[in-house]
Formats: sequence, C-alpha cells, structure tokens
Amino acid sequence: MKILGMDTSSRACSVAVVEDDCLICEFVINNKKTHSQKLMPMIETMLNMSDLSIEDMDAIAVSVGPGSFTGLRISMATAKAISHVNNIPILAVNALESLAGNMDLCDKKIYPILDAQRTQVYTAKYEYKNDELVELEGMDVKEIDDLIEIIKNSGEECIVLGEAVSKYEDKLSEVENIHIPAVSHNVTKAASVCAVALAKYKRGEGVHSCYDVNPIYIRKSQAEVQYEEKMKKLEAQKSAENK
Repeated sequence: MKILGMDTSSRACSVAVVEDDCLICEFVINNKKTHSQKLMPMIETMLNMSDLSIEDMDAIAVSVGPGSFTGLRISMATAKAISHVNNIPILAVNALESLAGNMDLCDKKIYPILDAQRTQVYTAKYEYKNDELVELEGMDVKEIDDLIEIIKNSGEECIVLGEAVSKYEDKLSEVENIHIPAVSHNVTKAASVCAVALAKYKRGEGVHSCYDVNPIYIRKSQAEVQYEEKMKKLEAQKSAENK
C-alpha cells in the first residue's frame, strides 16, 4: 500500500511517500510558512525523483490539525483535490499524534506541543503500549506554565516535543522529569503522518472521502476573535446610544 503524506500544520512543510513499512522518500522544509508556494512543487519533485506518480498512490495521509489555520487549509485543499481526481481515500491524522509518532516505542509519557500564540500551546498526552500509540489525554489548548506544572507534579518521566519546544526551552529544561528530544524529532514529519495513518487504517480508523474530512481548529482563529470583539463593541455602542 503506497501512501502519499503531507503536513503543513506548523512552520514546517513536509511530504513523504511510504509503501507498507518502507519510507520511499521524504522532504521537509522548516524555514518559512510559504506552504502554498512549496507544497505542490515538493510533491511533484518527490514523486519524480522516486519514479512514482499520483496514480500509483493508494491513499492520501494528511495532518488535519490543530496548528496553523492557513497551513491546515492548504494541505487539506490539496489532499481533497488529489483524492477527488484519483478516487482514493484520505487518511486523517491529528498533528499531535503524528508528532508523538516521532517517538516510536518510547517508554516515557509523550506531550507534543505546538505554538497556539501568546503563551499557549496545543497539546495532548500519549504513550506507547504494546508497540501501539495510545492517547491518554485528548487535544487541548493550555497555558505553557500550566502544562509544565502538570508535568512537574505528575512525577512521570515525560518527553516534550514539537515546534513550540524552542520557544519555551528555557522553562522546559528547568524541570527534571521533562526530557527534550533531538531537533530531528521536534518537527512535524509527513513520514510520521503516514506511519500513524497506516496503523489507524489497519484498525479501520481515520478513513475519509474527500467530502467528509475537515481541519481540526480546536479554537477560533485570531481574526474571528477580533471580529467578535469588534461586533460586541458596536453592539454596546448602539445599546448606549438607544438609552
């Protein structure tokens, strides 16, 4: 089974092709959020270098979030278009479980963290049981200080990984039971998206058509929040004028 994977949920843009348990090719660029310019050229170049075509793919694996609102829409639109034209399924993986998949078979608790702006992070809690990734706590948005306190007080040996690690590394490194992996594990990878997607597919999970898969945002975008605040102010002004 050949799977084309893609992840644009964070700063990194990543694509990969996995056939069964073999990684055929993977590209990762982690410098600027210009995913709309890079994603399709990366896919085309990767397939050409691998002597493959879209028609060879049996499924599309895509990270559905949480993460960058714009980034998620780019990969989702691309995955849906490829799925629709080629009549192949989409395998949906959330960005946090694919990050946890970077720590395959780790014996510690795993907390992926992605930047949610201000002092917050998207996070969840995982562990490997019997060689299988298991979700212990679902996706949420937490203040980084609150998350650090939770981990510190748990007394468990924990891995904290993801794009937001570099932003909060000073705080994280002060906690004895928090372990930060190598930089190669802190970036979202399409190969991990494929691996997690394949495991879910074998369990009959996460399989969608191009019509019934959507991004996971968890919370409203900053633009939506600002719009609602603006509307509340306008309503308050109108109410005051009518008194």
